[in-house]
Amino acid sequence: MSWNNTKSGYGSLAIFFHWLMLVLLVAGYAAMDLNSLSQKGSALREAMASWHYMLGLSVFVLVWLRLLVRLTGLEPAVEPAPPAWQATLAKAVYRALYVFMAAMPLLGWLTLSAKGEPVPFFGLELPALTGKNEGLAILFKAIHENLATVGYFLIGLHAAAALYHHYVRRDNTLRLMWPRR
Repeated sequence: MSWNNTKSGYGSLAIFFHWLMLVLLVAGYAAMDLNSLSQKGSALREAMASWHYMLGLSVFVLVWLRLLVRLTGLEPAVEPAPPAWQATLAKAVYRALYVFMAAMPLLGWLTLSAKGEPVPFFGLELPALTGKNEGLAILFKAIHENLATVGYFLIGLHAAAALYHHYVRRDNTLRLMWPRR
């Protein structure tokens, strides 16, 4: 298997980034959900919050690499080709997912910055993007939390579409992104 995309399939690099992003997103959501189940001020709650921040920032770094791989490579053809409206909808969802993967971590970083809290990233402390401002912190947090809800929908829609293509349309959409040996 090639690292690069071909007309007949995604390369191993694109496939790796796709599934790695899924793992990071699921882990980030799980860390936040576990955080909310633990007692305020507990070590577990603090650890889950830190992991949420670091996983989110990892998504922020990797989304740009993933986008670079996507923009510089070929796009394999879906066979049989979907109707034009499905292709248009798929592109809109892909774009929304990329915006989501870039915006969510950025909003989290802005929230921590506006709260005046450290921004941890695997032993480093990232610089604040804004000065301490409670009003901005509340705004950024609200947008971040609402966008998180939209993220559940986008990720679910993406997964449902892949399954629809595989089991109903019986095209190669899912197989194009499935890891191969």
